[in-house]
Amino acid sequence: MKIHHLDGGTMRPFGGRLLTGSGGLLHRGEMVCHCLLIEHDTGLVLVETGIGEQAVRRPAEWLGSQFIQMTRPVLDPARTAVAQVEQLGYRREDVRDIVLTHLDLDHAGGLADFPHARVHVYAEEMQALEGKYGPRERFRYRAIQFAHGPDWQLHGEQGEPWFGFEAVRELAGVPPEILLVPLAGHTRGHAGVAVDTGDGWLLSAGDAYFDPGVLDATHPHQPLGITVFERLVQTVAESRIDNQQRLRELIAAQGDDVRIFCAHHAGELREMQSAGV
Repeated sequence: MKIHHLDGGTMRPFGGRLLTGSGGLLHRGEMVCHCLLIEHDTGLVLVETGIGEQAVRRPAEWLGSQFIQMTRPVLDPARTAVAQVEQLGYRREDVRDIVLTHLDLDHAGGLADFPHARVHVYAEEMQALEGKYGPRERFRYRAIQFAHGPDWQLHGEQGEPWFGFEAVRELAGVPPEILLVPLAGHTRGHAGVAVDTGDGWLLSAGDAYFDPGVLDATHPHQPLGITVFERLVQTVAESRIDNQQRLRELIAAQGDDVRIFCAHHAGELREMQSAGV
C-alpha cells in the first residue's frame, strides 16, 4: 500500500490572525482540501475529492457565489484531485472507490470526476442530503455535484470498537486496512477515515476539527475566527465537542501510533507530505 497526500482545493480567505493566529485582518490565510490517494493491489482508493474539476470550469454554478466570496478558492485545473491522479500516471477510471468524511461541497465536489467509482458514506449523511432532517441541513449540500448519479455505498450504525470509538466500519470491496470512523457533529453523518499503513494508523478527521491546537490535551485552543466558523457550520454541537475530546484521548493513549489530521489545515498537509506517511 502506498499513500499520497494531495491538496484537492487551495483556498485563500481573508481574515489573517482570526484564521491563522498571525497577520493583519486583510492578510489572506491558506486552507487546503486534504485528500488521500491510496494505491493497493486491485486499484486506487481516494479519500475525499476536494472541490473538483467542474469548480474550475463553472465555479459559480458548482460552488456557489457565497462560498467563492468567503473562501477565495484557487481555481487551477492542475490542483484538482483528478489532475493529480493523472499526474501520477493513473487514469481517473483507476479510482475504484471513494471514501468521504461527509458531503459538503469542498469534500464531494470532485465526485463527478470519477463517475465509475463506488462512493462510501454513512447512511445518515445521505439522509441529511435527501432532506430527512429538514431544509437547513439539506441546503448545505450542492445538489448539482450529485446529479451524475454516484454509485452510493451506504453504511449503517453497526460496527466494531476501534481505540475507544464504537461502530467503526470495514467497507465492502475496500481493503480491510481502511475503516470508516463515526465522528458526527460538523454534519450528522460525518465520519473519519482510518488507514492502517503497516507502521501505524492515519486518521483523516475531516471537519471534526479545523486547527490542530484544539487537540492540545492541556490547553485546547484555536484562532477566534475558526471557533466562530466551526460553531456556525456545526449540526450537532454536543457530538462535535464529545468527538474532539475523544480525539484528544486517542492522541494521549496512542501517541505516534495514530497520526491525526483534519481536512483544511495547510500545515498538517505539508507535514504529512514531508514525512512521507
